[in-house]
Amino acid sequence: MQSEFDFIKRIRDQAAKSSARDLVLGIGDDAAVLRERDGRETLVTVDLLVEDIDFKLEYAPPRFLGHKALAVSLSDIAAMGGAPAFSLLTLGIPRQSRISNLKFEAFWEEFFAGYFALAEEHSVTLIGGDVSSTPIRLTIDSVVIGHCLAGSAVRRGGAKVGDGVYLTGPVGASATGLKLLLDGARVSDGEESLAQSALRAHLKPAPRVAFGRRIGERGLANSMIDVSDGLTQDLARICEESATAAIIDFDFVPVAKEVGLVSKEPEAAFDFAVRGGEDFELLLTASGDDNSELFETAASCGLRLSRIGEIVPARQTPPSLMLRRGGEVKPLSIHGWDHFQI
Repeated sequence: MQSEFDFIKRIRDQAAKSSARDLVLGIGDDAAVLRERDGRETLVTVDLLVEDIDFKLEYAPPRFLGHKALAVSLSDIAAMGGAPAFSLLTLGIPRQSRISNLKFEAFWEEFFAGYFALAEEHSVTLIGGDVSSTPIRLTIDSVVIGHCLAGSAVRRGGAKVGDGVYLTGPVGASATGLKLLLDGARVSDGEESLAQSALRAHLKPAPRVAFGRRIGERGLANSMIDVSDGLTQDLARICEESATAAIIDFDFVPVAKEVGLVSKEPEAAFDFAVRGGEDFELLLTASGDDNSELFETAASCGLRLSRIGEIVPARQTPPSLMLRRGGEVKPLSIHGWDHFQI
């Protein structure tokens, strides 16, 4: 049986295969040492994934779980318009589990294969973390450190009245995948189908790192957030931080084709898609003058960008979101993922 220190050494050896210009000292001491530079700012984000709350081992392949552990934090850096550079990872491994005591080596080999593959794709270096045991469930704590030009971080609170509201990609595929998983479906290697596409959308999301970085570098967005808790809930957060409201167009919100697996009726499909969460698309607001460059930037990243509405003055009474359909504008209720309401 490998010990805790053998386990850490294996991770350290894998991390050492990558190098970073601003890394002075990585894994191996009490803290990592980073080199600072003038003219830029540091972004730090953290995400906690808890077994049976955020994922289930019965349906999450370890390679996909390692990928997602990093992907959710990369998405946060992208939503700030930054470039990811370093990561830290803490694992709480359950004592009574098939992966306990680090004996289940195949699980951890696959987990880190997924983690390091995504890290390499985005030039991210693992520089530290911790490992311990937990009484029952696996917990994964992911930290990512990134950078942006000084003063250029894209915040949630910058939306302006008259801004267009834009979305990369469709929404609803991940929520469809989760429903299928909970109903017993499982991902299958080599199988191509709408159901498998939905499962992978939930288990192995693609953070929009390149697009987020370019938006930040070019100053194209006034506000931005990633769609992790549902489009309506995340757009409401932009409105709250910006002291504005928003109208979204029923006909312009791209609902993922995978949603058709769980709902054929257009209104129900729309409702499911905008409240599902974990699509990790980027939701942003920008002035009308930036339209062409926004769409060109999205195209250069291989993304479909949609203008789904606009920012309007805040209403005196909630809700902050309204839905426009067929010339009629009505209040839109705000629902999404809530870790305390499971």
